[in-house]
Amino acid sequence: MKAVVCKTFGDLSQIGLETVDEPIYGPDDVLIEVRVATVSFMDWLMTDGGYQLKPHLPYIPGTDAAGLVKAVGKNVTRFRPGDRIATSTWYGAYAEVMVAPEGSCSRIPEGVSDLDAANIIYAYGSAHYGLIARAQLKAGETLLVTGATGGVGLAALEVGKLLGAKVIAGVGSEEKRKIAQSYGADATINYTTEDLRARIKDITNGQGIDVGFEMIGGDVFEKLARSMNWNGRLLPIGFASGDIPSLPMNLPLVKNFSIVGSFVGAWWEKCNDEAIKANDDVFKWASEGKIHPKTDRVMPLEKAGEALELLVKRQVKGRIALWVSGPHP
Repeated sequence: MKAVVCKTFGDLSQIGLETVDEPIYGPDDVLIEVRVATVSFMDWLMTDGGYQLKPHLPYIPGTDAAGLVKAVGKNVTRFRPGDRIATSTWYGAYAEVMVAPEGSCSRIPEGVSDLDAANIIYAYGSAHYGLIARAQLKAGETLLVTGATGGVGLAALEVGKLLGAKVIAGVGSEEKRKIAQSYGADATINYTTEDLRARIKDITNGQGIDVGFEMIGGDVFEKLARSMNWNGRLLPIGFASGDIPSLPMNLPLVKNFSIVGSFVGAWWEKCNDEAIKANDDVFKWASEGKIHPKTDRVMPLEKAGEALELLVKRQVKGRIALWVSGPHP
């Protein structure tokens, strides 16, 4: 089969298309003929060697995909060959055939395209878990999302609006401001041209934010920590800046706010029944037209390295999709 292979961490020039053997699946696994895979920041971080999970080299990158079930392990009960499914797992999606645990897969409802399905589980699953299970976001509260026009950021904007929150989008350009507004943001902050803390104070009438869904890290995380409302919840989701922040602990003490970890991949593994139900929820939203996954562009599988470069250079709004097989999306 054809697959994109990463041979060296930290060097995107070492990522390219090769012919490799099809993966071997176990009793609890699903073998998937991939139609569409999507490119996430987590994919890049793993190829860069900066993710907490480091696969053995060489390996096939890619967390998220949609396609057809080719075969199932003997213990698999939820799927059978020919089913349309989507998955989000640790790696292996940049290939014509991949393996995923049954618990990481969801059936694609009628009316939801492969393109959207490949974009849903990780992005909207992360938002669902972070905002509902971890932050317990309530209607009427103020939510701020940083990195708001990436795949997970846009998902958090839409889920926040579905939950009845007032949503503020943190963006890095005027073009991205318009995208955030089109996804329902009630207010926007361009942190490359505006004072983040001053704008939060202005937008919230000095109260601060109730929930911070924070994906940048570095000084952005600390600025949000200094802008929390009483009893707020600050979620470190990722560190797109590459700078993992530290925080003076008098800040949560004085405002009585909580720093709440939200690592959706670990939750999926430890609480799989809950995760399957959450994924069913987001696919139901998609089938009802309540969420709108954004695809920046569609590229052929062999352009995966170029897609990762675009991601690193912050030239992506939503997700890049890699077309692998079947009808071109």
